[in-house]
Amino acid sequence: MYYNSIIETIGNTPLVKLNSVTKGIKGTVLAKVEYFNPGNSMKDRMALKMVEDAEKAGILKPGGTIIEGTSGNTGMGLALAAIAKGYKCIFTLSDKQSQEKINILRAMGAEVIVCPTNVSPEDPRSYYSVARKLNKEIENSFYPNQYDNLSNAQAHYETTGPEIWEQTEGKITHYAAGVGTGGSMCGAAKYLKEQNAAIVTVGIDTYGSVFKKYKETGIFDEKEIYPYLTEGIGEDILPKNVDFSVIDHFVKVTDKDGAIMTRRLAREEGLFVGWSCGSAVQGALEWAKENLKEEDTMVIILPDHGTRYLNKVYNDDWMRDHGFEESREFATAGDIVKNQNGNGKLITISQEANVGEAIRLMNTRGISQLPVNDGKEFVGSLTDSKILSKLIEEPALRDKKVAEVMDPPFQFVSIHNTLDVLSSVLKNKNQAVMVRDEENEPHIITQHDILMAMMNN
Repeated sequence: MYYNSIIETIGNTPLVKLNSVTKGIKGTVLAKVEYFNPGNSMKDRMALKMVEDAEKAGILKPGGTIIEGTSGNTGMGLALAAIAKGYKCIFTLSDKQSQEKINILRAMGAEVIVCPTNVSPEDPRSYYSVARKLNKEIENSFYPNQYDNLSNAQAHYETTGPEIWEQTEGKITHYAAGVGTGGSMCGAAKYLKEQNAAIVTVGIDTYGSVFKKYKETGIFDEKEIYPYLTEGIGEDILPKNVDFSVIDHFVKVTDKDGAIMTRRLAREEGLFVGWSCGSAVQGALEWAKENLKEEDTMVIILPDHGTRYLNKVYNDDWMRDHGFEESREFATAGDIVKNQNGNGKLITISQEANVGEAIRLMNTRGISQLPVNDGKEFVGSLTDSKILSKLIEEPALRDKKVAEVMDPPFQFVSIHNTLDVLSSVLKNKNQAVMVRDEENEPHIITQHDILMAMMNN
């Protein structure tokens, strides 16, 4: 027996019992190891489905070009389909993606365009926007848009879900997966719940993503959007493939906890997997500790392979530099807030105050940055250096309202972000960032705070 092309080998990946990292947890925990797909990730399934559905619809024609915004793995699946079917590929990636992913895509013949991470999805520089623009400009091109293309979830409804049901002989009671585009979580969850409505589904989210709060409150809260490092899970948008009705619970996982569990899976289970796999297992086991019973069977999707992360989570120096060592506590935004002097009450100024009042407040309190509010929300910011430069040009500025001279508000970041994330944000022309503590109280973190934390760590 032989296969006619590599894409015929997609699917039918094994279930492997977790034995070490699950100590102390009741029930049976199984991992669906998706790196057995030819592109070493579960994205092969939906990539092929999107291409074949586009062909059937007449959207993708012979000699066409596939253009997609990807975190790497979807691009690999699309590249495999393109090679087998004779298409060209152009992929846009955010600059937080690993160099390994970029190199692999180029090795498969794709053109890769790297775009900035810390911009909004609507920004013309974002990898979403660049992909859409290229699709409009290039004749006979196809933009799969894995986020909103329902062939994504349908692929997992048709393959992943049935495989899990058959492999567990219908004994599965809990299903857990990371949620990014939503395809693997929701497609498989829909199928499994149709077989047994009592199956509990757990979506794994990351700090800096909007999913968990949106599920629990129905509110799309931009304050939840922070920079984070984990690749492949979490979003600052609501993809159409995320069907919240089939996700029962969400668990958020920090970059650090996901990275450490990723290495544990390799060391203790022999599963050389990617970063989001560690996040999925970490989040699922956190939930399982309190909820799984002896007779239960949980299946966790492990999306991809560790080769994508050799220079990140599997690099000791990188882990050390980012404060992700298991034996060492590294400073986070929360630690900085706890160590800040004063009573912790944030000093702000109204947009209706005049600039002279702002200057006097800065001098009196010995601060260089001021968040500006309108009585309800933060609407802007002031920094002493920028006010000084403006005053030199226009001395009468001191009598104007703060609203006339203020800069955009300081960016909010997660209380759990480590110093490397905070530093990267502050390098991008930001003088300070803000965080909310467990009581939802706002705090400001300046470049000086970061420097002091680095010196003391």
